[in-house]
Formats: sequence, C-alpha cells, structure tokens
Amino acid sequence: MPLAVAGAAAIKAASDRGADGVCQVRTRMRDVTLLADALRDTGATVTTADDRMTAVWGEVGATFACDTEGIWGAHFTGADQARAVELVTATDAAYGRRVQQTVLERLRDQAPAAGLRLESETVDDNAGVRLVFEVERT
Repeated sequence: MPLAVAGAAAIKAASDRGADGVCQVRTRMRDVTLLADALRDTGATVTTADDRMTAVWGEVGATFACDTEGIWGAHFTGADQARAVELVTATDAAYGRRVQQTVLERLRDQAPAAGLRLESETVDDNAGVRLVFEVERT
C-alpha cells in the first residue's frame, strides 16, 4: 500500500505544484496523533495549533490541514516535487507502522476479555506481524 500511496502522492503533487513554489499533497492519514508521531519518526519538528500542524525538516516546511473528509493534506515549501514526495512517502510508511503498532496493542489488550490467549507472535522480513491466539476453555 505505501508504494501505491506514494505514486498517487507524486501524481497529486505534480498536478498541484503552484507557481509560488508550493507543492501540495493529499494523504490517507486521518489520526492527528499518529500523524504527528509519524512526522517525528521522520525527523521533523512538529507543532500543532487548532486545525493545523506544521512539520519542519531543516529548510523544508509543510503545513498540514484537515479537509472536510477528515483527511490531512500538506502544503510543502522549500522542497521540489521529488523531495516533497520523498517526505510524504517516508511519513506514510511511518504512519503505517504507527497504525500497525496501535492495532497490535489493542489486540493484545483485548484478547483476554474475548477468551483468547496469545500463543505466538512473529515478525517477517517485511515487518508483517502474525499473531496466533488460542481460545481458552472455561
């Protein structure tokens, strides 16, 4: 999925590049907390205020705003299209890892209440996680 999103971001960035040097991209990200954490994971300094978030990587800045569908988009300054797509791709990958982490924590926490015991957990070469639960007999 991240590669498909990166490709879509590249197309969107190319179509939205303005004469003022600002490159705009639309993301798949909805959760503001996970987005802020993902941005920090990429090395950005992040500040939030109301319905906006800014991220700064050295000379590159991005202002994130949420649209009416609850999806965050970014307006990049100080970056050409390739750099903006690179940062969106890195942020998307970090966001995906954060989502995965959150889902895994929920599964582990809620399993006992559902009568399940975590039997094993393995991580593959692509960071995919496989959980095997055993139904506990009562």
